[in-house]
Formats: sequence, C-alpha cells, structure tokens
Amino acid sequence: MSKIDSLARVARVALTVSAVLSLGACAAFKKKPDYAGSDSDFISGSALPDRDEGVSFLSSNVDKSQFAPVYFAFDSYVVEPSEEGKLNSLANHLRSSSQELIIAGFTDERGTAEYNRGLGEKRAQAVRSYLLSRGADGGRIQTTSFGAEMPADPGHGEAAWAKNRRAEFGLVR
Repeated sequence: MSKIDSLARVARVALTVSAVLSLGACAAFKKKPDYAGSDSDFISGSALPDRDEGVSFLSSNVDKSQFAPVYFAFDSYVVEPSEEGKLNSLANHLRSSSQELIIAGFTDERGTAEYNRGLGEKRAQAVRSYLLSRGADGGRIQTTSFGAEMPADPGHGEAAWAKNRRAEFGLVR
C-alpha cells in the first residue's frame, strides 16, 4: 500500500468519524417540547371534557373547601399510597354526584416557570387518571396547572415546599 493510499484511507476514516459525531451532536441538541403536559384531548384513553365558558378553578361558583389536597414528593407526579384514601373519598363522591370537578396542580418554587407548569399539569393528570381508575366519569373532570404561582405556604424551606407540592380540587356548583 502506498503512502498516498494510506493517507486517503486515514482521511476517509476521519471524515466518517466526524460525520457520525456531528450527527450525534445534532441529536443531543434536539429541542425538547415546551410543554410537559398532554398535547391531546385524550388522557389514559378518556376524552377530556370541553371547558365550560366562565368556569375556572378561581371562579366564585367553584367550591374548593370540600376535599383535602393531595401532596406529592419532590419532582414527582406519582400518587403516593398515603394519599389514596383522599382520592378514594373523592371518587366515591363523584360516582354518586353529577358535579363537575376541576383538579389544579401546583409545585414548589424550585424550577423554571415552564417546568413547574408542566409538572403541575402532570400532577393534575395523575390524580385524574387515579379517579378514572376508581370509576369517576372523565367527562366531568377538568385539569389545570398553576405551577408555583399560588403557594399554600410562601416560605422558602422544605416544610413550605412540601405544602406547595399538591393537587387541589374544585367542585363546580
């Protein structure tokens, strides 16, 4: 093999390696979705209800005092077994009532606004899925996320953050 052939072979290998590394780098910088929640009208096989005009979690015709919040671990949207009793009680109420429910997801102050909105939505959706698994009518359950915007406790330590990582419930009157 001549010296020119060897150099050409090394050049081809270097170009191949360079191309592979470039493609890998492009894939690593692929833009992630801006929204961490659902991007469709179906959650766990159940269609989301149409939003009622004039009804929101903050409306005066929404009772937020009937059911206790469900709390979550840091950076999690998994419903903990210790919180299932609260949700079972809510599911029983929903099965025997025709009321609509709004589930609002919240986070603590850590994380970006975008991340917290997505995590709050995942928490609300996890609670919704749990209620559906217990026989609640998904057509009467809406979700929303406030992220870190409405803390239950304005403090800046673990005790406050634990109170802020939650889902709250509003029954439409």
